[in-house]
Amino acid sequence: MSVALAYGEFCENMGAIKIEAHIFHHAKRATIDWFASTITGSLEAPARLTFQALKAEIGVGASTILPAGQKTTPRNAALINGTASHTLEFDDIFRAGLYHPGSPVISAVLALADANDVSGEHFLRAVITGYEVSNRIASVMIPAHYDFWHTTATVGFFGATAASSYLLSLNAEQTAHALATSASMAAGLQQAFQSDAMTKPIHAGRAAEGGVLAASLAREGITGVLDIFEADRGFGRAMSDSVDWDRALDGLGSHFTIEQITQKNHAACGHVHAIIDAIIKLKVEEEFEIETIEQITIGSYQKVLDICDNPEPVSTNEAKFSAQFCAASAFVQGRSLRTQDFLQDNLKDPIVKNLLTKIVLEVDQKCQKAFPNARSAKVKVRLRNGVELESFAPTRKGDPDHPMSDNELSEKYMDLVQIVFDEENTRLLLEEMWTFEKITSMRGFIDKHFDESRLLI
Repeated sequence: MSVALAYGEFCENMGAIKIEAHIFHHAKRATIDWFASTITGSLEAPARLTFQALKAEIGVGASTILPAGQKTTPRNAALINGTASHTLEFDDIFRAGLYHPGSPVISAVLALADANDVSGEHFLRAVITGYEVSNRIASVMIPAHYDFWHTTATVGFFGATAASSYLLSLNAEQTAHALATSASMAAGLQQAFQSDAMTKPIHAGRAAEGGVLAASLAREGITGVLDIFEADRGFGRAMSDSVDWDRALDGLGSHFTIEQITQKNHAACGHVHAIIDAIIKLKVEEEFEIETIEQITIGSYQKVLDICDNPEPVSTNEAKFSAQFCAASAFVQGRSLRTQDFLQDNLKDPIVKNLLTKIVLEVDQKCQKAFPNARSAKVKVRLRNGVELESFAPTRKGDPDHPMSDNELSEKYMDLVQIVFDEENTRLLLEEMWTFEKITSMRGFIDKHFDESRLLI
């Protein structure tokens, strides 16, 4: 049996698989986190401009664009919401796959769940389905895949496709053809990380849209090459090396990877989170004045240097991908970094700018050896009086081995969404999402909470 067909059978049978309560709970956590990132991310240029580019198609369809509630087609809603969800760099992570599953998967799920008016439980099963298929594929494609490809853009297609296939009630063969079609469409280059361009968040939106499209095509009879994953000229060979597809299928349907998701505690690239955590820990444990710092040495794994070595960021997006800026800001703030910490005024802060000149970024061999199973960082500070201080973060706050509590996740959500809705509406939406399994109509849920009249802005 081909890999595509194995995943197809899983998706077809997902409605009958017994899902334990704690797995549903993890799906609710992922969904709450997605709404937080998406609602606020919708205010930013990538989502706003994507909306403008598609304005002729707004008002036709049954899927909702967040947060104002405009209606459009499922594909357009998946694209716009998916772009918004990845803009703030606050969306979730599957650590073992170097992948952000929520942005492509939940964006596609919401678009089709709304259009087809499914229940909350059906919605959550679709989320679990998309996470499961794409997380497994991501985990066997890295690390080689991540040298050139943005996993959220490429593997995200499969998560969105699997979830969409489940929601459209495709059989195993139809789902396999949908996944095969996705494999030929999936793309997204890492070079998009290296500038202030808006392409990166659109990667997630395009993956969500592509998944909706691939499943819709398969429903009408469009076929793909069913050995597309494992074939000599297939996805694995083309975009990675020595892919173990048996490992990608091991435990499918009995072990669920959604319980291994990272919820981000900082509004920045995930590769810098351990650095921020180490600095916050240092500031809690040691007493020193920022003005007395002579040098800061940051050691982490090579990907941090490849993606986040930027000592002179000039924009919000560049700052989120600057290990130096995030470190300097963490010294100044002494807490989790939020969206407001990356505004232009903070980029010009003289204390932050002075700290940037004192930071040395290097590979730490202990951190490198632990990657990708752990994201760690070591921070050494030398003061003017010769005192040396050190802090080590073996993992990140929010990772499965150091998770955010439900209360902490709710606080993150409230912090973000209150920018868009008032406190009462923000809290009502949150309360209903914590009991998602009780929702009988996703369309009713969306229409109830997302309307232009509710917006603060």
